[in-house]
Amino acid sequence: MPSARITVSTSAPIGAIDRRVFGSFVEHLGRCVYDGIYEPGHPTADEQGFREDVVALVRELGVTTVRYPGGNFVSGYRWEDGIGPRSERPVRRDLAWHSTETNQVGLHEFAHWNAKTGSEPMLAINLGTRGELEALDLVEYTNLPTGSALSDRRAANGAEEGFGVAMWCLGNEMDGPWQLGHRDAVDYGKLASRTAKALRQLQPDLQLVVCGSSNSRMPTFGAWEREVLEQSYDDVDFISAHVYYQPIDGDVDSFLASGVDMDRFIEAVGATIDHVKAERRSDKQVHISFDEWNVWYQHRYETVEKIGGIDNWPTAPRLLEDVYTVTDAVVVGSLLISLLKHADRVKAASLAQLVNVIAPIMTEPNGPAWRQTIFHPFAITSRLASGEALRTEVAGPMIGTKRFGDVPAVDAVVTRDAGTAAVFLVNRHRTDAVTVEVALHGMGSPVISETATIADDDPDAANTRDAQNRVVPLANASATIGDDVLTVTLPPVSWTAVALTTEG
Repeated sequence: MPSARITVSTSAPIGAIDRRVFGSFVEHLGRCVYDGIYEPGHPTADEQGFREDVVALVRELGVTTVRYPGGNFVSGYRWEDGIGPRSERPVRRDLAWHSTETNQVGLHEFAHWNAKTGSEPMLAINLGTRGELEALDLVEYTNLPTGSALSDRRAANGAEEGFGVAMWCLGNEMDGPWQLGHRDAVDYGKLASRTAKALRQLQPDLQLVVCGSSNSRMPTFGAWEREVLEQSYDDVDFISAHVYYQPIDGDVDSFLASGVDMDRFIEAVGATIDHVKAERRSDKQVHISFDEWNVWYQHRYETVEKIGGIDNWPTAPRLLEDVYTVTDAVVVGSLLISLLKHADRVKAASLAQLVNVIAPIMTEPNGPAWRQTIFHPFAITSRLASGEALRTEVAGPMIGTKRFGDVPAVDAVVTRDAGTAAVFLVNRHRTDAVTVEVALHGMGSPVISETATIADDDPDAANTRDAQNRVVPLANASATIGDDVLTVTLPPVSWTAVALTTEG
């Protein structure tokens, strides 16, 4: 059996783990909102129409922030459509997903749902078809105390105190030609800068996210980040990063190594941030908000699901309802490792999305809600990873891939908090188990308190309505500690978490 050894540096941590890295995303897309989080006729629906069974799963998932209402949807969205009496709200055509939007869920309803799930809202502003004035109106309505026209209107609509939204996205994927209002980096950067300056006159302590590239394969990647930040660096707190992974032409080895690509993506954006910071001789540090990431089988959408036809505008169609496998869960677990390995750079992230649409949670109308395979690594990591991320060095077998060359079969990160620690591991090898030794010297006599492994003899196994618990995390009986060295065997195509208690 192949073996690997991991050395952990306790003296120079990577950085503090920001809890916002365990965020998610709710967009008005497909059945994410309607028939997802919101279904008034469901047996578990609350007085506002939100499914309590979904609320319970969101709480179990450990989601900290939720980005809303898009996504591509936001670039054509009029936030005013979602306030006031529901019977008076307009029905609109959503150009992003070629669907009908009823506006039965808007800002007030979403804030109600946030409170039930224990999450914080992260609102996106339409800078595709709107501009600074509409952004100012939205923030005034959302956050400011009464005494002005829009804050008084909010109070009249039932929210006297406001919603206290701290984090705001200045548009969405403005580098993408598919985006309503798409423009080049300089034009967008100037608009984002003007909007940010205006918003800070209204509320100086807002945390603002400027749009980075839609993915690292965009032809403008790198140049986009530099040019946008050159226009807006002093005005914003984050730059976004988005990425989705899928097997390409059946290349599972490269798919399992997706974390290598995410590592390179983060490091490239970080280098660009540093370049602009140095160029401007700035003392300010801009961080990364990785506010869209997941496994997404995009070829299915492009070839099968995409809606067309000038007279075809369905309401809450079934779009992007990928069914996730063990392999997908292992990739999601490895991407979480990559995010934590860059805790100094990535201070917010959003698994896209939350319910039904490329989601960890699935529902059926008037029926059950259940956990997809990718639910489990996210929920466990969110629960166990806290404090700070520690640097690790992995020595072990390599795997050849078409896209990324030779990559380590094992990847890992270790987190540490007061009295606790956690080790997260992935084995990318498709046929071989790997025995791993993790040297935990200097971590205060660690003792194993919990283990969980996601693996299966069938890497294509999935959870479905008829087999909701086909894939669940299982305890890893191989895990032992002796002389401050953790030894654990990782099955092929697996993700593992080991929770520790520490002394001293």
